[in-house]
Amino acid sequence: MAKAKATGIGGVFFRARDPKGLAFWYETHLGIGNFWSQDAGMTVFAPFFADTDYFPAQKQWMINFRVDDLDALIEQLVSADIAIETRAEWDTPETGRFARIADPEGNQIELWQPPAD
Repeated sequence: MAKAKATGIGGVFFRARDPKGLAFWYETHLGIGNFWSQDAGMTVFAPFFADTDYFPAQKQWMINFRVDDLDALIEQLVSADIAIETRAEWDTPETGRFARIADPEGNQIELWQPPAD
């Protein structure tokens, strides 16, 4: 008999000072609505050491979204006056390309364009 297991992420839930405004921001800038059908693809589930410097120490989590065209999304975000962080060392042919933004409440968001097949 096969062992039961999780089959995907069913939701991401977090506290916000302005839930309605933050939901609007995610839908406007990343196309993520309350009920969001994702494209199939790999999801990385990776706890980090408590003292990691991969994302801010005062934050317990950082969400990573797969994107289909990082350059176009960066252009859209810049035109909306959203600060973007990129680093050459984040990008590799094996892992793809990355950028980071923060939502209006300071939650870190990593944008990931996986490598071409």
